[in-house]
Amino acid sequence: MFIKNCWYVAAWDNEVPDDGFLARTIAGIPVVFWRDSANRVVAFEDRCCHRGAPLSKGRREGDCVRCMYHGLKFDRSGTCVEIPSQQTIPPQARVRVFPAVQKHRWVWIWMGDAAGADEALIPDTHWLDDPAWKSNDGYIHYDVDYLLIADNLLDFSHLPYVHPTTLGGSEDYATVVPKVERTARGVRITRWTLNTEAPGFIQKVRPFAGRVDRWNIYDFVMPGVLLMDSGMALSGTGAPEGKRIDAAEFRGCQALTPETANSTHYFFAHPHNFLIDQPEITRSIHQSVVAAFAEDRAMIEAQQASLTMDGGFKMVNLGIDSALSQFRWMVNKQIDTETKSAASA
Repeated sequence: MFIKNCWYVAAWDNEVPDDGFLARTIAGIPVVFWRDSANRVVAFEDRCCHRGAPLSKGRREGDCVRCMYHGLKFDRSGTCVEIPSQQTIPPQARVRVFPAVQKHRWVWIWMGDAAGADEALIPDTHWLDDPAWKSNDGYIHYDVDYLLIADNLLDFSHLPYVHPTTLGGSEDYATVVPKVERTARGVRITRWTLNTEAPGFIQKVRPFAGRVDRWNIYDFVMPGVLLMDSGMALSGTGAPEGKRIDAAEFRGCQALTPETANSTHYFFAHPHNFLIDQPEITRSIHQSVVAAFAEDRAMIEAQQASLTMDGGFKMVNLGIDSALSQFRWMVNKQIDTETKSAASA
């Protein structure tokens, strides 16, 4: 089961065409995305109400979509406005429309009760289109439960072991105990690693002459959005006290969106604010992140396969699991609340 009353990232803005469709399954429901004449994103359930044919196989007609099975036409509100074979249109002839918003390069969708779709709840990812920051778009499709990927992002002690030559750096990074705080919508993790080696990906584009003080400070917001302030500066120059002198800074934006119980959409970008006039630097940073996430994917998909072989396997929790344990508890609590609310209704 999934949280429904929340905003999920459904696509990058450039994935939804001006004329045509993007079909994508979100939290177990097929959805078709398209743009109306005002360039606003519209999200329909990708099933014609007549015989369940995918509307993504249909045809755009102005601000309407026509199903190309039996010709029913729907306006942007999801209401059927034409049935070629008859004059009378049944009131139940409509398709479900989901609230959808395009904001800071991401298309967001609300899968639950539309009355609760408050745009103020959309996490701030303004770095994705802020001219003072540069990044490239990233997307990975995983054949795993999205919560296993969330576990990975909530415990960065894996970095020196899974990513020794990319994002990892020295193994002393794994010995640091992060500060974990509960927030209203998730958890906040603060990790400082002082006087450590700079990781390989930064040394390729903006090398440091000596050891660095490195930080990863991020909010992990339900249902699965990571917003991170990360970076490094030469050790001893005052970064822990807020003096980011000649630092390399990033603002990571990552979103996990469940496709099904065992598959996930992963959207990511790693904006940086240095050397932004050199696109080759942005490409190099992005490729390093892509390479590291491929390392994550190989490990997590192997983990999923291992867990699938033994449905009764019980994980042993360690101290480093504090953030992921709290986050999973919050997710389960929200699902339980929604389930009870739906049952009482």
